[in-house]
Amino acid sequence: MALELRQQLKLSQQLVMTPQLQQAIKLLQLSRLELMETVQQELLENPFLEEASEALTPADATEKPELRSETAEAYDKELASNADWEDYLGDFSSTTRQVASRETEIPEEGTSFEARLSSRPSLDGHLSWQLTLSNITERQHTIGEIIIGNIGSNGYLHASLQEMAEMAGPDVETAEVEEMLRRIQRFDPVGVAARTPQECLLVQIEVLGYDRDPVLVEIVRDHLEDLEKRRYKPLCRKFRINMDDLREYLELIQTLDPMPGASFGSSEPQYVAPDVFVHKYDGEFVIILNEEGLPSLQLSDIVDTLPVVTGSDKDYFQEKMRSASWLIKSLHQRQRTLYKVMESIVKYQRGFFEEGVTALKPLILKDIADDIGMHESTVSRITTSKYVATPHGIFELKFFFNSAIGMDDGSSVGSESVKALIKQLIGDENPKRPLSDERIGEILKEKLQLNIARRTVAKYRTAMDIPSSSKRKSAF
Repeated sequence: MALELRQQLKLSQQLVMTPQLQQAIKLLQLSRLELMETVQQELLENPFLEEASEALTPADATEKPELRSETAEAYDKELASNADWEDYLGDFSSTTRQVASRETEIPEEGTSFEARLSSRPSLDGHLSWQLTLSNITERQHTIGEIIIGNIGSNGYLHASLQEMAEMAGPDVETAEVEEMLRRIQRFDPVGVAARTPQECLLVQIEVLGYDRDPVLVEIVRDHLEDLEKRRYKPLCRKFRINMDDLREYLELIQTLDPMPGASFGSSEPQYVAPDVFVHKYDGEFVIILNEEGLPSLQLSDIVDTLPVVTGSDKDYFQEKMRSASWLIKSLHQRQRTLYKVMESIVKYQRGFFEEGVTALKPLILKDIADDIGMHESTVSRITTSKYVATPHGIFELKFFFNSAIGMDDGSSVGSESVKALIKQLIGDENPKRPLSDERIGEILKEKLQLNIARRTVAKYRTAMDIPSSSKRKSAF
């Protein structure tokens, strides 16, 4: 077969994530404290960026009315030719430096007492450290970060594979997320990121090498409720084992950890500064962004004193000026997006702001995304680690998104509202005769016409860390 050379023209499309676009996306999902650290780090590293004495718009921050030097005018001319938002997507960025963790130094004499204290490791920090040390591709690392970001304090996963695939990018398949999830579930603590207690325990059984026993695997997978309710004799008959054998299985299961994230939790109160305030004034709700501690940025006057430079120095100066302009615009865009999302949440959840948790309505990311004309992933990022101060307390923005439960009249109510009702019923129950999950479902059906199954009541009760009726009764 003869070899030959051919030329072929091929047209294709692909999404390119430039460093600047990556920076803008990361700014969306940063918490308030993380954002302040990022801005302060950039102020230290970028000589063309400074803190303004008063709040400026992005246009004000990147333009100065006074006379400029020849060098400054040359730089302005270069920037003006690429003044559009999209045109800032170039090969110049300080993203990696902004998001990189600061190097720790050995405390020297005179260091404050607080600086010598070590903080208690968090679950997401412990998992992120293991993820960084893993031999994986950059794409897998991105997926892993999203999975870790959706793990609750108890160690369980709070998002579906499809939702995480959408967060990772338009070309990410659920199979890739599932593969990375399986890897993270075998991190320390083993069983983290599980979706159910059964999955959590089965992962631990596999890692410990006990999965060769089919009886143990089936007991954990299908009969945890039987063990909890002490239905031992039916299990012995089914698996044809005696009570001593079943006791050994039970003792082995008790050595496993159904709450792998609990050891990283803290009973100490966590103080948060709200990112947004919502006040009621003259019958309407007013939204105020909390910008205390966030410096107003502008381009520095140092550019006016610079001589005319060429070569690598000129490239460096242009890179830093563009990076500074991009950061100013990205911060403005972040605050604008946060305001629009909060405004839409207030519109959809007005009943909550008027009456409280029991009036919370069903809401999904797509509702807000369609309302403000943005992508669901953008809404997901801007609501991550953001808090709002309301007339009823401080809540994370993700709290307002909840699934729907049907009612007899065809309408629906939010799952968070149902949780609040279940908590209220349990709080008002007779300690000597606690309400069973089935009875709670019947009460909700009778009084509120809610179609809710016993297992759903049990799921919500478990999510609120409320023990079962038998355990509540034994506590008195």
